[in-house]
Amino acid sequence: MDAMDTARAVVTALRDSGVQHVVIGPGSRSAPLVYALAEVADQKRLHLHVRIDERSAAFTALGISLASGRPAAVVTTSGTATGNLMPAMMEAAHADIRLVAVTADRPTEIQSTGANQTTDQRDLFGVHARTSITVTGDAANFAKTHASVMGALAVGAGNASSPTGPVHVNARFREPLIPEPDELTVSPGAETGVLPVITAPQSQPRFTSDQRWHNRGHSYQEELVEATDLRERHTVVVAGHGAGPVAHDFAMALGLPLFAEPSSNARFSRNAIAAYPYLLGSDGGLGQQAHRLGGHIRRIVLFGRPTLSRQLQGLLKRDDVKSALYHPQPVGWFTPGARKEQLIGDLQGLAEFAGSGPPGWLGSWQSAAQRAQRALEQALTARQQTVGKPGAMRTAQLVSATALGQLVLGSSSVIRDVDLSWRPPAEPTSTVFAHRGLAGIDGTVSTASGISLATGERTTLMVGDLTFLYDTNGLLIGPTEQEPNLDIVVINDSGGAIFHGLEHGEVAERPGMSSVVERFFGTPHTVDIGALCAAHGIKHERLTSEQQLIHVLGDPTAGRRVLEVVSDRSQRPQVHAAVQTAVRATFV
Repeated sequence: MDAMDTARAVVTALRDSGVQHVVIGPGSRSAPLVYALAEVADQKRLHLHVRIDERSAAFTALGISLASGRPAAVVTTSGTATGNLMPAMMEAAHADIRLVAVTADRPTEIQSTGANQTTDQRDLFGVHARTSITVTGDAANFAKTHASVMGALAVGAGNASSPTGPVHVNARFREPLIPEPDELTVSPGAETGVLPVITAPQSQPRFTSDQRWHNRGHSYQEELVEATDLRERHTVVVAGHGAGPVAHDFAMALGLPLFAEPSSNARFSRNAIAAYPYLLGSDGGLGQQAHRLGGHIRRIVLFGRPTLSRQLQGLLKRDDVKSALYHPQPVGWFTPGARKEQLIGDLQGLAEFAGSGPPGWLGSWQSAAQRAQRALEQALTARQQTVGKPGAMRTAQLVSATALGQLVLGSSSVIRDVDLSWRPPAEPTSTVFAHRGLAGIDGTVSTASGISLATGERTTLMVGDLTFLYDTNGLLIGPTEQEPNLDIVVINDSGGAIFHGLEHGEVAERPGMSSVVERFFGTPHTVDIGALCAAHGIKHERLTSEQQLIHVLGDPTAGRRVLEVVSDRSQRPQVHAAVQTAVRATFV
């Protein structure tokens, strides 16, 4: 087959495998794929996006797949362009996201000859791709190439023994790279108009309140405990990243306290314990608080992947606590046998392990959480009144409580501030997304853009300034491209804030070490974010009060805005200390 025939076979397989969005990075070697995509692109089945930076393109596709539950593809030319997909492929591998990397390659006969822009792209992503294939068109036909690509995407869909995840399709093209003059027909304006909202398949539901299990017309409580004699145990439910509402429903059915990370999408209603990291203490042990909270924790039921707090990690490591992990299907973030939790694949067996909460167990946690949350909010309010602006933790709390629709949280300090301060709502008000596969700051702006494009809903992204600056190319969207509906809240404290909360903050207190920690970990900068936004033609507002922040977020507009909140990074340790002191006082 020639280059165009091979490209058409690849594109047909992508569409037949459920790909509805393809993000394209410009290049010549990938031209056959671009022309083949342009032939079949339309509003209903296949929509194309163009991004200049391949890393941004990959994370845009990752965001689309993350929000839709469907495979999304990124197409690049050969050479270093392919290497720029690695960060997104790594995140997708550890978060079970169906990202499809389609890389154009040079033909076989010029490999290893020193030819321009030629490297060995076979298996380029190694262990981070569920499978990798190279198609050449040599001595092949359309059906075989189509079947090969379909097979690769089927592997990415996962099965009973393998998790979902990213795949790599490497296509070697021999010149000519363009169609014959009368061969290509593209309808002008085929992609204009508003895209329909993509609905995720039932196997990977988006976490909205109307999809929760207990709203499906039957009693979840009865389903769990039917014909089961549940013992009363001091058990807690931990909902890590990606746990989903099933963790909430499980805790509700058995009367157990729920410690839910923001991106678990289980952090709502009365069983979700506010300010739980403060209640657990520094090492996960309850210490003197145990008696006041109704006794020691004896068992943990874990849903999803906990990644945020050292308090939870300390709790999970305790030798005197038994733990079980809900594991109904393979996942990419751990290998069975590598963690100490007992793996249980059915909810009935999990309920028998957990037991039900004894009288007063849940109520004592709820009472402690109410006192702790009240003290936390009073401490933050007092701090805001003193300095005259919200600050990082207060902004994190306000945005998480105010945002509706899609909420994307940057890694590092932002998501941890939300975990500490976000009061669980009675009902879920947003679907929370975050990079927790590898917890990197790569491509966060692009991922949020992809989430907005996939859902068709207003999306709020909250990030620190370094996370924002690390993906400023995510702002670069051409005038012919569909623009996401996206609010980007940037907490700007002119550097890396998370390190003050780690061991490096203690090192900075030693004589002569403050400047060392500031330079190499704080990484200060003086970027004018307003000017940067102006260069990209994006609206920018600097918000200086809580009321202004709430008002602006409650008044969304079409397109993209950057909302900057200036924070003093040097004051973060004092803020956290004041909150800890206020919470601790509630146990006196």
